[in-house]
Amino acid sequence: MNQLVGERISIATFKSQTTRHRIMGIVNTPEMQIVFSDTPGVLKPNYKLQESMLAFSESALQDADVLLYVTDVVEQPTKNQKFLDKVAKMTTPVILLINKIDETDQKKLGELVEQWHRLLPNAEILPISALNKFGTDMLLKRIKELLPDSPPYFDKDQLTDKPARFFVSEIIREKILLYYDKEIPYSVEVKVESFKEEQKIIRISAVIYVERDSQKGIIIGHEGKALKKVSTEARKSLERFFGKSIFLATFVKVDKDWRSSDHELEAFGYKDY
Repeated sequence: MNQLVGERISIATFKSQTTRHRIMGIVNTPEMQIVFSDTPGVLKPNYKLQESMLAFSESALQDADVLLYVTDVVEQPTKNQKFLDKVAKMTTPVILLINKIDETDQKKLGELVEQWHRLLPNAEILPISALNKFGTDMLLKRIKELLPDSPPYFDKDQLTDKPARFFVSEIIREKILLYYDKEIPYSVEVKVESFKEEQKIIRISAVIYVERDSQKGIIIGHEGKALKKVSTEARKSLERFFGKSIFLATFVKVDKDWRSSDHELEAFGYKDY
């Protein structure tokens, strides 16, 4: 989506389950408006947070004018068979994107295309490399051809449906995904407590929530060095994102089992699908 929108709307890391929310990216030209909706990856839920993530993904099946199903040359096509069965029954146009084609050869790619064609016979299959921007122009052209005429949903100068605070929490969470291992990134949620924009600087206070006291210690690190690294890298990214100086204060708190609490998930914005 970041390639198609031309702006960094969704955080992206090499780890699975990076995207947790449904995020809209809006492309405006004098002639048209395209609203892209980036959903979490399809998974088999093990706790309530993942149930909410899957619900975001399935909501796209209800209201999309064109469905882009993104896979890659590594993922097994039958991994999400239950979800694929729903996609196969859709009357909406489906474009299957096989990403990371720079990591395979022509023979293996051909075999993969055949396998996907058997699973989703009505889908258009387009091999791409988002990293190298290969195939993305062709994809955008095809999306424009398939979209039905309708009035614009958003203002012409609007880039996304999410507020500034959302991107602050996402950028901090991205750094945690990058700098911590194992279960730690998946046990973390970030909430912006205050966001005060002045003429030359934005002052932000954010809380990093974890599920266990031991996780709190890992996030903070010896003499606070781990948290300081995350905060510094997040501040740099936020300054690029907002084009302003940023003062960022981060704190760590324990919220036991927040991933399995309906009340906490609603507070963190996971129940608005």
